[in-house]
Amino acid sequence: MDASVLLALRDPAGVPFYPVVFQVLYILTWALHAAFVLLALGSMGLSIVGTFKQKNDSTWKILTPHLIQTGKISISILIVLGVAPLLFTQVIYDPNWYVANTLSGMCVFIFIYTLLVGYSMYYWYYYANKKTEGGGKLIGIISFLILVFAGLLMHNFAVTSIMPNDWMNMYAPNGVVDNSGWTFNMNIVRLVFMVSLAIPVVGIFLQNYSRFLSTREDFSEEFVSYTASLGTKLGVVGLLISALAFVAWMMQIGYLMNPLSLAIIVGVVILLVMVFLNKNSYITTGILVVVALLISGMRELIRFDIMSNLGYSIYDYPVNLEIPTITMFLLTFLVLGGVGVAYLLTMAWKVGKTQGIFDGSKDKAVTRLGNYTLTIMVVWMVIYFAWGMTILFSNTL
Repeated sequence: MDASVLLALRDPAGVPFYPVVFQVLYILTWALHAAFVLLALGSMGLSIVGTFKQKNDSTWKILTPHLIQTGKISISILIVLGVAPLLFTQVIYDPNWYVANTLSGMCVFIFIYTLLVGYSMYYWYYYANKKTEGGGKLIGIISFLILVFAGLLMHNFAVTSIMPNDWMNMYAPNGVVDNSGWTFNMNIVRLVFMVSLAIPVVGIFLQNYSRFLSTREDFSEEFVSYTASLGTKLGVVGLLISALAFVAWMMQIGYLMNPLSLAIIVGVVILLVMVFLNKNSYITTGILVVVALLISGMRELIRFDIMSNLGYSIYDYPVNLEIPTITMFLLTFLVLGGVGVAYLLTMAWKVGKTQGIFDGSKDKAVTRLGNYTLTIMVVWMVIYFAWGMTILFSNTL
């Protein structure tokens, strides 16, 4: 692929802010998105195991519905968070974005409906299990497989986007143009590594789950101890599998001795020790977040190097500063998003730590954060529509 072709595919309007900022935001948002993808995958897979055990095992009778609920919430969050990294990569890697969409257009189209069907069936699974303990096994398995297939389609999209040297052969194999949109590419080693991370993620989640419930009187010590032990086993085994898969992936692409790759390996080793000891799973989760950011950074480094070797650098992208737009985005992301998430997390924490029914209206912290969130939302909507209308009429009248 010639650099002139890649440069010609860039947006002639340039980018509204410095490319490095979008690069950092991409790394951050992809890590957040991936965290919930892995939690959804792990919790749903484990819940299916639970449906076969919960009728005869009191522990799984409690745990299975909680895992199903965790998967349901995680899927909704990962869908919302999945938009941001796509937007950021579209801004600075638009040649990759549009070419991959063209070559795998049918896959992208099918992905939307696959996700819709899979998530709808998940609700069927949720209600079937809720109605009958251990019910919905077949529906759960089908939903799980459909959602995994949706992830496979996105894997294809990501792999295709970083193969610029092969784009022409994909578009016109043997000189014959193929505009079907069925181009499909996989990197098995990379895929195994990414999917295997679901095991330690759900393991660490179970450690947090057991620690969180340890102060509740309505959960027995046996249940708390069992979930903690299960989380430790899954975490240790999963990290070992992920570590081997990661080393294999790095060896495949020649990045094993890269400083960032070594940092990830060190991070995984630290995680392995902390999961095995399970002294404070909340701190372990913090280390997990750091490792997730490093993995996201590694993905970006690989793509950046591939494109740079072809003469395409995101740092050379023309910049046309749009301070008002960036200001609005940052205020939305940090202020509205920050306060809103703080409100939801605080309320969730209080609900989980309260015996019986929690009344948020009587809690000062929850009430205050709720009022702040509502006020900021109203102000944001007024500014958003007023600003939009002002720009619209100033350009048309």
